[in-house]
Amino acid sequence: MSGRVWRFGDGVDTDVMYPGKALRLPSEEACQFLFDAIRPGWSALVEEGDVVVGGHDFGIGSARPVGVLLRMVGIRAVLAESMSSLFQRNSINAGLLAAPVPGITAVCREGEVVDVDLDGGKVANQDTGASCELPTLPPFVRRIVDEGGVLAQLRRDGYLPDPAATPS
Repeated sequence: MSGRVWRFGDGVDTDVMYPGKALRLPSEEACQFLFDAIRPGWSALVEEGDVVVGGHDFGIGSARPVGVLLRMVGIRAVLAESMSSLFQRNSINAGLLAAPVPGITAVCREGEVVDVDLDGGKVANQDTGASCELPTLPPFVRRIVDEGGVLAQLRRDGYLPDPAATPS
């Protein structure tokens, strides 16, 4: 996958990503408040396939389902120097690639385009040629991301009913 980079710093917590005022809103409406405290209007600027790059301790804090909203606005990957394992797993469960990638902030700046090669284990900047190693995802995690999330995977495997196939 390839996408334009949106850079965020260190210690960006889930309360900043998905503020309390948006928690009771339908997801479609809540999307407009992503990163609202530090980047008002950001979600309207995102394009399909964009990539969030964070610093250290990205996604710390509560278990807010930020990955769902990020996917809804078009983000396809979150790569950070380090991230909360809870944030990472919640994002993966939503079908959003989220991975700690040491060295990622040295590889790209905001607005540059990166190629994320899951099979080759590499993130490469199309603009500068700089690259860094992307840790390999375990096969079961890769499958969740590829399927579009854990619920989509469970539906496909027959463990959950497909809402589109359920008669009205």
